[in-house]
Amino acid sequence: MVKDLIKKLSLLKDYSSLLTPIIIVIVSALLFIPTHLMNLKFRKLVEKKSVSTGKEAISLSKNPVSIDQSREGEKYQLDLASDANLIELLGRQSAQRELLSYKIFPEPKETSRLIFEEFAQEFRRKAEALVGQVNARDCPTQAELQASLQKGASSTTSAGTGGVWDWGGGADFMPGGMGGFGATITEIICREKAESASVYANPSSVSGYEFWEKYSYSGMKEAVKDCWYYQLAYWIAEDIFKTVEKMNTGSATVFTSPVKRIVNIRFNLGQADFRSRGTSGVGPSRPKYVLSVNKGLATPWTARYSNDDIDVVHFEVVVVTSAKAILPFIRELCSAKEHSFRGFQAQQTEQTFKHNQITVLEYDISSINRGTSSGQFSEEREMMFDGFMDGQQIEAHRLYRYGDDAVVRLDLICEYIFNKKGYEQIKPESVKQDLQVDATGTPY
Repeated sequence: MVKDLIKKLSLLKDYSSLLTPIIIVIVSALLFIPTHLMNLKFRKLVEKKSVSTGKEAISLSKNPVSIDQSREGEKYQLDLASDANLIELLGRQSAQRELLSYKIFPEPKETSRLIFEEFAQEFRRKAEALVGQVNARDCPTQAELQASLQKGASSTTSAGTGGVWDWGGGADFMPGGMGGFGATITEIICREKAESASVYANPSSVSGYEFWEKYSYSGMKEAVKDCWYYQLAYWIAEDIFKTVEKMNTGSATVFTSPVKRIVNIRFNLGQADFRSRGTSGVGPSRPKYVLSVNKGLATPWTARYSNDDIDVVHFEVVVVTSAKAILPFIRELCSAKEHSFRGFQAQQTEQTFKHNQITVLEYDISSINRGTSSGQFSEEREMMFDGFMDGQQIEAHRLYRYGDDAVVRLDLICEYIFNKKGYEQIKPESVKQDLQVDATGTPY
């Protein structure tokens, strides 16, 4: 056996030179098969892509891209830039409004205090014009009712009835409680008022009307500030009255008007509780710029306050409307409105611009219930004569006639936006100083 093994080893040694080529052949054979398969797969992929690319090339050759495509792209970019510039222009124009006086802003052109008395007269005249613009009247006053009832009593006595009427008197006069005759006369007068107007309102509803009636000059700096802030107040009131005018278009009486009454326009609140506000402000109600989210009449869901680009003012408006007119009134209040502008020196050709500056932040709706068959109304029976809010007696609805519609009191807190680039050039320096924040972060 040993000899046979030795012979086999000798034989392998003789053919050792062929071992390496044989191994190479075997390995090559093993590699050839997958490589060939991969080449076939790759070839098919290339053929498929080539056909697809070729078809796409043929399609593009039939519908070539216009040589003006680059010009179209350039035009598109220019249009975008034009839109941006237009938006900025409209923003500036929204704050370019007519002034009540062209002698005061940014600094008085005269040293005489007469220019402020002129401003006071113009503010009141314009407020009265706003009331006339919406065909507004107020409910009968106690004096009017007293005079009418006394006249009726005299006529009755002259007719030979021999009746003696106890009308009460003074501030305690209550026509609704004077018996059948007094109630009849009161009802007639109240209905006549409602039929002769499209809406209930009076100039005192405009914040600033009474302030300028009793205005007392207290120095140039303060006088300029008063004029500026009440100029803002007038612009805001103007938009509210335009809203009422549009809502009541075509209506000649309160009975048919969607907006029945303008209760108040003001810029301060008596208490923080939204539902416990009275119908009139406490103290001076002058606009004030909102310098942080927690310094206005409400916490704004818009998160807007005065900054480098805009000035923000909060205001409250209270109206009595038909229940069906709530949403239409809010939409109209927040819609775009037109205004005229002749330059801040009133020397340019008059142009018509548009502005859309109001956003509603909060609302409160309270139903107004018919108190008697005669049509007297009250918000709550217990609040008609004894309720107090903010230290003042709640104003009753007993002398108002709103018609047969279901009516509500709508209380809105809104923000008004001024584009600073539009009117910054006429903002008084004393007002700009007001907008500075002290080291503690407390606004003016």
